[in-house]
Amino acid sequence: MTAQIEPEIIQELEGVPALEKEVEAAPAETTSVARVASARATGRGALRGRASRAGGRGGRMPRERGEFEQVTIDARRVARVMAGGRRFNFSLVVVIGDKKGRVGVGLGKGVDTALAIDKATRDAKKNLLTVPRTASGSIPHRVEAKYASSVVEIIPSKGRGLVAGSAVRTVLDLAGVTDIVTKIHTRSKNKLTIARAAVEALKKLRVK
Repeated sequence: MTAQIEPEIIQELEGVPALEKEVEAAPAETTSVARVASARATGRGALRGRASRAGGRGGRMPRERGEFEQVTIDARRVARVMAGGRRFNFSLVVVIGDKKGRVGVGLGKGVDTALAIDKATRDAKKNLLTVPRTASGSIPHRVEAKYASSVVEIIPSKGRGLVAGSAVRTVLDLAGVTDIVTKIHTRSKNKLTIARAAVEALKKLRVK
């Protein structure tokens, strides 16, 4: 009686040297079964050994940083009642800067956050401001400005670092300004008006 080798056993014993001798000693019909199993195993091995896409994670090119850093200081979801129900929009305030003297504040609105951030970033780039700084990174003189109900005062103070809060700190940090003390004269917590008041104050700087 001719012995037969089941395909499942061949798959389990894949790569075992003793199996090759047993297949050689088996009849032609058994050898054909073994050849099919061997071809399938070879195909799987080729798939396992193929090169990973794009050279693997380690082969990815590092992502280049943009010219400006951006920080979202305020995000709101606004609901509007329509005939079919409520429709939501998003309103975001973004501050961008290169920490080398350029800074801008932008407002963007859209049906989703990605669109709102894109609009706010473009608006901030349109309103870029170059801040005159001293050699130590401070400002030449004291300035004060008002926007809506927010009043911001910026005072140079040697060796103090960046002493500020709320949106004013974000604006000055992205502008690369240091060694200053700030005061916010308002009860409002609206970060957009506070940030724009800080920008209006920086616009008043003059190099002596």
